[in-house]
Amino acid sequence: MSFPKNFLWGGAVAANQCEGAYLEDGKLLSVPDMLLGGDVNTPRTFLPASDPDAFYPSHEAIDFYHHYKEDIALFGEMGFKCFRLSINWGRIFPNGDDETPNEAGLKFYDDVFDECKKHGIEPLVTLCHYEIPWNIVTKYHGFSNRKVIDLFVKYAVTCFERYKDKVKYWLTFNEINIPCMGEGGIGNLYGLGLMADEDIKATSPIKLSDLKSDPQSTFEALHNEFVASALAVQKGHEINPDFMIGNMIAHVTLYPLTPNPKDVFVCYNEDNFKNNICGDVQIRGEYPTFAYRYFKDHGIDVSFITEEDKDIIKNGTVDFYTFSYYMTNCVDSTVHNDTSKSLDGSSEHSVKNPFIKESDWGWAIDPEGLRYALNTFYERYEKPLFIVENGFGAIDVKEEDGSCHDPYRIDYLRAHIKEMKKAVDDGVELFGYTAWGCIDLVSATTGEMRKRYGQIYVNKHDDGTGTMERIRKDSFYWYKKVIASNGEDLA
Repeated sequence: MSFPKNFLWGGAVAANQCEGAYLEDGKLLSVPDMLLGGDVNTPRTFLPASDPDAFYPSHEAIDFYHHYKEDIALFGEMGFKCFRLSINWGRIFPNGDDETPNEAGLKFYDDVFDECKKHGIEPLVTLCHYEIPWNIVTKYHGFSNRKVIDLFVKYAVTCFERYKDKVKYWLTFNEINIPCMGEGGIGNLYGLGLMADEDIKATSPIKLSDLKSDPQSTFEALHNEFVASALAVQKGHEINPDFMIGNMIAHVTLYPLTPNPKDVFVCYNEDNFKNNICGDVQIRGEYPTFAYRYFKDHGIDVSFITEEDKDIIKNGTVDFYTFSYYMTNCVDSTVHNDTSKSLDGSSEHSVKNPFIKESDWGWAIDPEGLRYALNTFYERYEKPLFIVENGFGAIDVKEEDGSCHDPYRIDYLRAHIKEMKKAVDDGVELFGYTAWGCIDLVSATTGEMRKRYGQIYVNKHDDGTGTMERIRKDSFYWYKKVIASNGEDLA
């Protein structure tokens, strides 16, 4: 078997990691605009009051806002069939609760989608890729307030109606399960816009891991996102029945370290809680039984899950299942927050896998785990699948002659695409693949430019300097060949 004839090959970015222009044309502050940079050894910090002497990576990023025509032309040259991007909520409704949308923001994405169509590229649009307006955080405490459900739905409907003839494929929330990866930190802030008052008012940088949170607020806010997503799906299908609207899960395949039944069972529970609760709600239309067991064991009052909400969720299931895949983790039941814990933070029991290599950022490189994940998802949900993030963060060097050689990235992508093809041979209905960071951008986890993912090098550095020149890496030409052959030529 081969990949389907109309397989959607392409690449993926997020507005907050590439656009820049953070206060331009009516846009106001969003959550990522408050994050400072870090590195592999230094966690990112949060500083709510903009410090003129501090470096906020998202404020300029790679300036896609002013370079989108050049960048999309390069994607077209690579042969992209699909480009996954996000709309920045704060460009459309700068405060999140504005009475009317910002026309300048709407027009920007009109222009971006028109440019995609010009190059034969299908947009895949995420409505909320962590770009929650700052006013939603300070005024409503993010999605913990049910009023934000209506604000999100209003925003979604505005986008659906404006772009109904330009965009077919939509995702509601990026990596909606991030809050399940651990309490507080980047999960609650990025995913839910959830912060304590004292942190909102802080005047010095705060480690994301030190942001205060509580499980009750976390899961009430996550539930409100489920309801908001389901309502948006229903509205979207009314506006255009041809819309395909999906979810998006941050997936980390988990393995028990040993055959010890304790390792197996801890791994099973971790996998269900972190990877499957959100998928079950958005695909199957109901909370799984193990979620209620978790709520009971952790003293979470589930009265926020109303009968009306259950009906909304049941009637607002998504059309396809999408996920990010970067790594796998091993689970050791005897370890708790061990020093060998993976940087992704997917489990307090994570340890290094002795059978696979890791990237410079400690992320396990496991192509075979992707085939395993694809088969598991398809068996569980029986829905079309789309890999919307997969890529390799590395230190790339621009040579004196202007070239950039990245054979390690080609090796990584080749190995994963081979496993994708095996999964298709297994009978999995996979219809698209967008490699993460098709153009270098700001890393969400570390805030670095140094951690590069793209097939296109951007002359921008962690100190904010750079010419913004775009340079084709070796992987650019390799991926172009892969797309042209529909995944047959991987040499």
